Amino acid sequence: MLVAQISDLHIQPEGALYQGIVNSNRMCCEAINHLHTLDQRPDLVLITGDIVDKGTVEEYRVALKILSGLEIPYLVIPGNHDNRENFRKAFANHDYLPTEGVLNYCVDEFPMRFIGLDSCVPDHHYGDFSQESLKWLEFILEKDTIKPTLVMMHHHPFNSGIPYMDIYRHEAAAALELIFQRFSNIEAIVCGHVHRVMFKRWGGTIVFSCPSTTTEIDLQLSPQAKPQSYEGIQACLLHFWGDSQGLISHVSHIGEFKGPYPFA
Repeated sequence: MLVAQISDLHIQPEGALYQGIVNSNRMCCEAINHLHTLDQRPDLVLITGDIVDKGTVEEYRVALKILSGLEIPYLVIPGNHDNRENFRKAFANHDYLPTEGVLNYCVDEFPMRFIGLDSCVPDHHYGDFSQESLKWLEFILEKDTIKPTLVMMHHHPFNSGIPYMDIYRHEAAAALELIFQRFSNIEAIVCGHVHRVMFKRWGGTIVFSCPSTTTEIDLQLSPQAKPQSYEGIQACLLHFWGDSQGLISHVSHIGEFKGPYPFA
């Protein structure tokens, strides 16, 4: 099974630019076209939050219009720039999403089980989890301790080293880690939020952070660093699952580059 992951689309109202600079709507369309033209089309796409930028009804209308061009089934979770209720209404035809409360869910119809976690705190940019959500997660994981499982959440649950992003990390990381450590069938946890690729062993598994389809947050490790971003090379993640080899993940760059050349 081939699973693609895109994140942090930051869809704008028609004609608007992300941060007044970048055409994030066009870049999302480019990402979708990239997925359609891979030599093996993904079986599923995961969209790990910040689908829109300000959570408005108009932004979700445009997002749905753009995503209607995606010819591959997809699962969504909200990010800190999403509005939970507008998100729920926009994706009302995604029947795996709860009709009330936080947007945690489990999809179990594929060779892998997918758990979507809503780590958003309304009107704040950091992530957190209520005791109720922690108990729900424990219950879902205990229901099947064998089937390979991939967990999605928007916020990174560890320090990235980028100071202006780590103040917006997941606040319930310690409690989550204790839960995840109990289950050996969690193949990976995938997130977004940081607008760049990161990999870390955490909670007894591996966490992958997906780049944004739009700007890349600068890698600055100085505690005094000020927020800044670049129009970098766009990318998505491809997670390839098979019974014999387990889960293998790749970065797939979006765009046209010199080549291909006849060597490896």
